[in-house]
Amino acid sequence: MLLPPFARIKRMIGIVCMLAVAAAMTPAPTNAQDDAKNEVYPLAVFPFQERGRDVSELGNQVTDLLFASLVVNPDLYLVEREDLAKLIDEQQLNVSGMVNPASATKVGQLTGAKILVAGSVLEVNDKLYLVAKVIGTETSRVFGASVKGNVGDDLDILAEQLGEQVGKTIIERASELVAEVVSREDRIAKLKKQMGDGQRPTVYISVDERHVGQATIDPAAETEVSLFCRELGFKVIDSQSGSKADADVLIVGEGFSEFATRHGNLQSVKARLELKAVHRETGEVIAIDRDVAIGVDLTEQIAGKTALQEAAADIATRLLPQLVETKSKGKRNKNGKKKN
Repeated sequence: MLLPPFARIKRMIGIVCMLAVAAAMTPAPTNAQDDAKNEVYPLAVFPFQERGRDVSELGNQVTDLLFASLVVNPDLYLVEREDLAKLIDEQQLNVSGMVNPASATKVGQLTGAKILVAGSVLEVNDKLYLVAKVIGTETSRVFGASVKGNVGDDLDILAEQLGEQVGKTIIERASELVAEVVSREDRIAKLKKQMGDGQRPTVYISVDERHVGQATIDPAAETEVSLFCRELGFKVIDSQSGSKADADVLIVGEGFSEFATRHGNLQSVKARLELKAVHRETGEVIAIDRDVAIGVDLTEQIAGKTALQEAAADIATRLLPQLVETKSKGKRNKNGKKKN
């Protein structure tokens, strides 16, 4: 039935009003919300190896060009080349041998990188091949990327093409390269099962923390380790009001965080944490551990706190079971020898 003109106009106005109200009630995502959903993958690019008579010095050039290509990718955070070189020197690591799945976990722990990229420059029958391996430090999964050209071709173009392939591989294979985030509750549940009914020592925890360039709001790493200890059944002596003399084991160390880079509205912060567990009476060092983590958030302060918390959780997962083993093996006398 055809409505009169006035009725049709009135009905259309009603529909428009309803649509306007519905649109107003649906919150439009802000840029910050969009950015917060974006995952940023910490990545380390290792020096490329050279294989062939006419590729001398091309390895370093390709490494530099690939780094330059990847560093502008908003989905990636690249570990600084200087930090990587320092790590290689400190740990006396062999570049060609450490970028394999077996050693990827250690490299990731020491650099904060969740993904490693390494590769080779090959010369075969006047053809030039740039071959890259993309390795997940948490999953040990390996994927490849490669480009081909002629000896004498412009390396800039080949390296840029390789960078595009590597970036695409990381995004498309992220779920296989990067492990799913494990909640604190799940970590603790797994540790409880691992540690069983072993007797827990009383611990005193003290961690010096600072954020480069800004005041530290609260001790994020110390709080995280304390939380793990309490949830796992350790008696924790408060570092502010308690006494070291009441503890069996001292967990001490230092951590710092510093601004790394900005991705749109998001800020990346790198944190480094070192902890050691010491038998209070004997001074025996039971365990030493360190970790590097990357935090991403809208504010630099929160990103730094997140990074320190993640590093602390990783160390607690590895270090605390060693304290239970030490306690269960028997107390030690002042000379560090076990008592029968």
